[in-house]
Amino acid sequence: MTDKAKAFALDHLSLRLRVFLFFAALGIGAVVLLGLGLGLGYRRLGSAESLNAFVQAGVIGSFGVLGLTAAVWYLFDVNVSKPIVLLAGALRARAHASVDSEMDQGAARYLGDLAPAAQATALTLSETRNALAESVARETTRLSAEKDRLAALLSDVPVGVILCSGDHQLVFYNGTAVDLIGADQGPGLDRNLFDYLREGPIRHAHRRLIEAEDADAASDLLCATRHGAEILAARMRLLPDDSAAPGYVLTLRDVTADLAAHAKREALLADVLDRIRRPAANLRALLSVLPRGTPPPAAMDTALRAEAESLTATVTDLAAQQEEGRPEAIPRSPLRVADIADSLRAKLEAQGLTLKACDVPLLLRGDGFEVVGLLARLATGVAELHEVKEFALTVEEDSGNALLRLCWDGAPLLLAPLEGWLESVLDADVPGVTGRHVLTGHATEIWPETDAGGRQAICLPLRIARRSGPRPKPIARAVVYDFDLLGKARSEAVADTALSDLTYVVFDTETTGLLPAQGDEIVQIAAVRIVNGKRVASEVFDTLVNPGRSIPAASTAVHGITEAMVQDAPDIGTVGRAFHRFAQGAVLIAHNAPFDMEFLRRNEASIGARFDNPILDTVLLSAVVFGQHEDHSLDALTHRLSITIPEEARHTAIGDTVATADAFLKLLPMLKGRDLNSFGDVLAEMRRHGRLLKDLN
Repeated sequence: MTDKAKAFALDHLSLRLRVFLFFAALGIGAVVLLGLGLGLGYRRLGSAESLNAFVQAGVIGSFGVLGLTAAVWYLFDVNVSKPIVLLAGALRARAHASVDSEMDQGAARYLGDLAPAAQATALTLSETRNALAESVARETTRLSAEKDRLAALLSDVPVGVILCSGDHQLVFYNGTAVDLIGADQGPGLDRNLFDYLREGPIRHAHRRLIEAEDADAASDLLCATRHGAEILAARMRLLPDDSAAPGYVLTLRDVTADLAAHAKREALLADVLDRIRRPAANLRALLSVLPRGTPPPAAMDTALRAEAESLTATVTDLAAQQEEGRPEAIPRSPLRVADIADSLRAKLEAQGLTLKACDVPLLLRGDGFEVVGLLARLATGVAELHEVKEFALTVEEDSGNALLRLCWDGAPLLLAPLEGWLESVLDADVPGVTGRHVLTGHATEIWPETDAGGRQAICLPLRIARRSGPRPKPIARAVVYDFDLLGKARSEAVADTALSDLTYVVFDTETTGLLPAQGDEIVQIAAVRIVNGKRVASEVFDTLVNPGRSIPAASTAVHGITEAMVQDAPDIGTVGRAFHRFAQGAVLIAHNAPFDMEFLRRNEASIGARFDNPILDTVLLSAVVFGQHEDHSLDALTHRLSITIPEEARHTAIGDTVATADAFLKLLPMLKGRDLNSFGDVLAEMRRHGRLLKDLN
């Protein structure tokens, strides 16, 4: 072994081991020197009878030296070496993991002024860090506000917006994109876009834009979701980037309904041509054989009438189909009856008229501006014609329509003035919008009548969208992004990949018991994703599992999950497949991972997938950072790292998962501080503590 290799090997030994080797060498050296001294004395004495005495003295002296050395080593280890290791771990936690709690100086009481000096250093570091953080926070307040405004704006954009890196990994997506490409679990940062969309059109458009070498170029394309259920119209634009494969922005819009409506219109048109062509041809043939001025024979007259009736019925039926499909072609926002009444009342009161209206819990499909403008124009006309000052607005449901009646007491309205008002412009500021235009756009008609109470009325039918009710729970529409992923270097070999470049899924399970070999099963799985060194708050997996067996009361007392709670939950096969998709391509992390992985791997047959992900265990990571002699339970680890687990979240899968994820994020910089930068480096160091847990890699 070369000198350099020897130095490297010594550098990687722990402090306590090196001190032990030092005392061992000291004791062995003392024994050797004692033996040499006794041997030299015996040779000089030259008396054979004294050999036994010299041997006995050597043995007693050797045991005495070794015992004394061991005792001194033990005292030194307990009072010096171990406190130094503890102090180093505490300092590393405060230097790299932003732990601000006061250090325990009791263990280092025999180190003189070292512990107070370390505490002072840590306190100064904390104060400096806090001051710097406050300064940075003040400088970034404006940028944060702008970022929040931009995020709020993009979250409500009615099209899906996706930002991808040059190798098609997701960097940004908004809430609409989740609805469009979400599949089972929804998209995730740093996942491949082609897990959700078919890749052919997207790769072709990306390559076409790169070859165009035009920074302002955009490409329109049509693509399908991975399972083919939706057709999306998309537009791609490259990001400013000098690399060979720049990232791009993709805007998405669901055109499945549009294409279906178009196909329906095309089919209707073909049906029109076919069903009209035959009666028209028959009529022409019959008329061609009939001499001019000659009455048709009885049989021909019957045939003519039958064909004419068939043609009339066909036209009527086709017109009804066209009217039925018209609202689909012209989508309109739901319109509350109360909002129509309030707006109409405001318009009439401005002209000295009054309106009474009933409140009906209906949402109508229509254009509020046009409907209110039409009713206001009609009320004004009636007021001028019959000197009416008071009106009432009633609403009646009738076979999917709402009959809006503008009522008054007085003379009835004739059709002639009504037709005149319908042809006039409703608002001088909006030329071209007449009452007839409103009726045509809403596929409806209007007529005067007398209502059940004897009042005169104008009746306007509108389609009902739905009944109004309690406001539903709002849907989360937050945008999710990490723009640092655009420049992220990727490595095929996990062992050679930097820790910060890996994607992690931290998970935890709750079970019916602790013995999977004796039939215990999972009752809950929870997981979170860590991408680019940050936990993605919106990407969470948390579900109950039906274990297919009873849950002991002792287990329920720990995690709070009862048999009634899991009665309607999916089985482990369904949940396991969903979790496997959630963890695809990620490093799995758990606290005491062999326990959780044993349950998953025993169910791989029913799940239909293998959990062959790389695995890290926070128990072993804690041993790497703080040493094997420490307590490595989750409670002890989070306490050392100043992480608080709410009492109601302790021993729940999601609560322990979030705590484990936060602990891992604080351990990451501490591992880097020990020059453990890649997954392979950490794995090799973890294996030195293999006696704590078995190696799952």
